[in-house]
Amino acid sequence: MKYASITDRLDGLGGAKWTIHARARALKAEGRPIIELTIGEPDVPTPPELMRTATAAKLAGRTGYSNGRGEPALLRALADRYTARRGREITTDQVMCFPGTQTTLFAVLLALAEAGDEVLVGDPMYATYEGLIAATGATLVPVPLRPEHGFRMQAEDIAARITPRSRVIFLNSPHNPTGAVLHRAEIAAIGALALAHDLWILCDEVYEELVFQGTDFASPLDDPALADRVIVACSISKSHAAPGFRSGWCIGPADFTARLLPLSETMLFGNQPFIADMTAQAVSQTSPIAAGMAERFQRRAALIARRLDGVAGLAVNRPEAGMFALIDVRNTGLSGEDFAAGLLETKGVAVMPGESFGAGLAGWLRLSLTQEDDLISEACDRIACFAGALGKDAA
Repeated sequence: MKYASITDRLDGLGGAKWTIHARARALKAEGRPIIELTIGEPDVPTPPELMRTATAAKLAGRTGYSNGRGEPALLRALADRYTARRGREITTDQVMCFPGTQTTLFAVLLALAEAGDEVLVGDPMYATYEGLIAATGATLVPVPLRPEHGFRMQAEDIAARITPRSRVIFLNSPHNPTGAVLHRAEIAAIGALALAHDLWILCDEVYEELVFQGTDFASPLDDPALADRVIVACSISKSHAAPGFRSGWCIGPADFTARLLPLSETMLFGNQPFIADMTAQAVSQTSPIAAGMAERFQRRAALIARRLDGVAGLAVNRPEAGMFALIDVRNTGLSGEDFAAGLLETKGVAVMPGESFGAGLAGWLRLSLTQEDDLISEACDRIACFAGALGKDAA
């Protein structure tokens, strides 16, 4: 039987990147005491007031069809939110609602790129980005995110890879997996490239509300000069600990969202009204839990750095935002994949190998900061023991 070419393009780009996580879950099901530091699951439940709103909306009959753009109250709430945060007017016709950031990015990229085009994206990158770009038929062009620049994308590295086929600069700030946050000047330099080469800028900003103390957040949506070429995507998954509700959106030029609407209607024809009501409440006020999560994640990242940086050849990268810390294990002689596999089987600690996030993170590990401090501390002990034993074996 014949299959569409998209199935070949996406082969190996889905769950295959999460092999260690799946193995850890299987071991837990067998009764093994696994410390799971793989995925970015918020460490608190969804705020009860949002749960009450969703429940009340369901009971009130908000379970019918919606529309392809989004519920009016949510569109208004998002327009008001971005107008206040970005310092310029954002109207409801610049907003599109989707079931989560992943669906948002899929639809946006499908509207911007196709076979023969190129999408420039930072390497390392979130594990699903490769599949998102491959689904469109476009070619992924990796732009190195260098440790010496704090893993922040540099305009000169983009410029060196722009060709006549380039269509989109795909940003992620705050960044997953590195926790890097682009500086305003860096965004301005990237924006100048986009203007000079007539490129779109797509920015995944799902960790915007989890920026650590001492770090400032900036968005390409802040700059009016880029208004006709910037699209940002976000959701309540991280900021409001609601990943299972799948409620996201994009903000972009009105002409873009008008062109995106038929695609949305073809794919989904709207998300759930009761979830839209909950999301409208969430984005209309300050998150009651984001600041606490950011404080805990920053503290746990510092704990990991104190306990592991410089130990048995390990080097820790300190994040500026988000839910993850990175450890460079290249000096141990193992790849990230081999280190993560050995650590899980012998020490019961599950971490993500850097190779799941692109060639730029080969030989690294990504650790989730969403477990309690005592489990993070215990995981550090086990990681140090595993790395130390590698050094003794080599000797």
